[in-house]
Amino acid sequence: MLLDSDPAAAARRASAILAAVPGHAEASLLLAAACRKLGDNKKATSVLEALAGANPASAVLQLELGRAYASAGRGADAVAALGRAVELDPTFADGWQALAAERFAAGDLFGGDSAYANFSRLAPDPPELKDASVALAEERNDAAETMLRQHLKRVPADAMARRLLALVSMRREDYPEAEKELRTCLALAPGFAEARFDLARALYEEHKHAEVLPLVDRLLAGEPGNMDYLHLKARALRLLSRDAEAIALMEAVVASNPDDDRAWLLRGHLFRETGQQPAAIESYRRALRVRPESGAAYDSLANLKTFRFSDADLAAMNAQLERGALRGTDRLNLEFALGQALEQRGDYAASFQHYARGNVLQRAMIAYDPEATSDDVRRSQALLTAEFFAKRSGFGSERADPIFIVGLPRSGSTLLEQILSSHSMVEGAGELTDVAAIARDVTLAPDVAGRSSYPDALAPLDREAVAALAERYLARTESHRPLGKSRFVDKMLFNFGHVGLIHLMFPNASIIDARRHPLGCGFSCFKQRFARSLGFTYDLAELGRYYRDYASLMEHIDGQLPGRVHRVHYEQLVAHPEREVRRLLEYCRLPFEDECLRFYDNRRIVRTISSEQVRQPIYAESVDRWRHYEEWLGPLKAALGDLVERYPAE
Repeated sequence: MLLDSDPAAAARRASAILAAVPGHAEASLLLAAACRKLGDNKKATSVLEALAGANPASAVLQLELGRAYASAGRGADAVAALGRAVELDPTFADGWQALAAERFAAGDLFGGDSAYANFSRLAPDPPELKDASVALAEERNDAAETMLRQHLKRVPADAMARRLLALVSMRREDYPEAEKELRTCLALAPGFAEARFDLARALYEEHKHAEVLPLVDRLLAGEPGNMDYLHLKARALRLLSRDAEAIALMEAVVASNPDDDRAWLLRGHLFRETGQQPAAIESYRRALRVRPESGAAYDSLANLKTFRFSDADLAAMNAQLERGALRGTDRLNLEFALGQALEQRGDYAASFQHYARGNVLQRAMIAYDPEATSDDVRRSQALLTAEFFAKRSGFGSERADPIFIVGLPRSGSTLLEQILSSHSMVEGAGELTDVAAIARDVTLAPDVAGRSSYPDALAPLDREAVAALAERYLARTESHRPLGKSRFVDKMLFNFGHVGLIHLMFPNASIIDARRHPLGCGFSCFKQRFARSLGFTYDLAELGRYYRDYASLMEHIDGQLPGRVHRVHYEQLVAHPEREVRRLLEYCRLPFEDECLRFYDNRRIVRTISSEQVRQPIYAESVDRWRHYEEWLGPLKAALGDLVERYPAE
């Protein structure tokens, strides 16, 4: 009990015991540990060498001897003693942890990683982090963060807690914050493979692809067949324009794992992203040959959008659904894929039934509160008035670099980004999370009812604070602009909830609202299982309510800041592309360029589910597709209210 708080007193008591009972093993071990803590490494090693010689089968004594050698600066002897400790007891977690630290200190990264992997496998989950881990598993992110920050105030060097805190940030898609925590975590525990992989994933999302590769290569040195590591490496290579290497890597993966359906799926995703649809289809087909019930493979084929299922595909999917036990999300994916297959055949009633079943299954898996969204909109409308903005005239940055596209999914936003990024002065940066991260940072703690104080937290910000936020946004997004063009597109659609903040930060930036017929947009969302779960899209009534909240907020902004937001109606863009593109470019203060009408020749990487569609000229086929399902869209219509009749003049 005294060893940690008063090692000198512990040494005195241990010496007293040894005076009465010479050779007492446990007292000798306590004396040696106390001496090490007091810096008397010579006496500590002397006592422990004698003890270890008398007890050669004791892993604990070898651990203490290794620690004493390490304190004395005898690194090689420390590694040898600790190696003997884990050889004597391969399940000795503390021994593996100490051995990892000494191997890292000696510059042996591979040996350190290997030892730490054994420690991670053997160490019990820390009980003090159990509640935070449960909260994280249940997606109670705010509660998990509160518990973790309280714990880290007491134990700032807890690497596991740092990693869990980073996972909270990743759930919120705040990757820069996750990166910061994970780098701290790895400084504390250099062999923490899970944290290293999380860091690689965060850097990938930040478009720091060159930094991903050394992290993944180090992970692969320990687990050369890990599919997650291999896939991330292939994607990073692709985004560094090293296509040949990426494809060669995935070819090697499937060659060595021909019976692993995941390997074929990953290969297919890579080919889809690079625009090689025949190779993508062949990969997904191979995944199905390996595992015929793979719902992910069928769903991947459906997400190609331009792919058509055969009669044999239809029969195979139905046969799989008739099986009693489908693992994981196979049934869910199959329902969505079958909905697509039957839609292609014009069997709309059966198609809708499968879409509806898939949505019921998905909705049961997620937590979503539509009232919270409505409440956010009401508070934004109360705060963001013409008077509010007039009092803050001149706030923010004069820079006009960002072009923000906001709206709802399946509204033509990817097409708009493709058109704009085909301009010589513009590059597409994708769906950036930086505005939302800044909004979180300026938000005060939740009130007693657990509600967020956003957007009310914007009111106290002065001119200097808003200017600092604008500079922070530009700094955070710099890595997403590898071409160095003067303008860039931030296509995070849900920034519609942050238009007030965007206007404060960048009064000269372009804000484009991508709008589509509420029934067309709503049904297109309903029939799509998104890679990142969007809680409002899996119930028609909730979809309609969300669309109504979004349209209400945008209508409010139009009233308070007339002409500030440029609206593009998808149907008008399809019907009159040149007219709408000219209007769009004029609003963005960009000269007209013919390349914007030939956007389908732009070979940039498109990571959304519309990747194949925007590689083709504009076509009108999808505009009124929802009308085939109109008789089943009653809950959506009812929730939308008069928006259907008022479209496109909301």
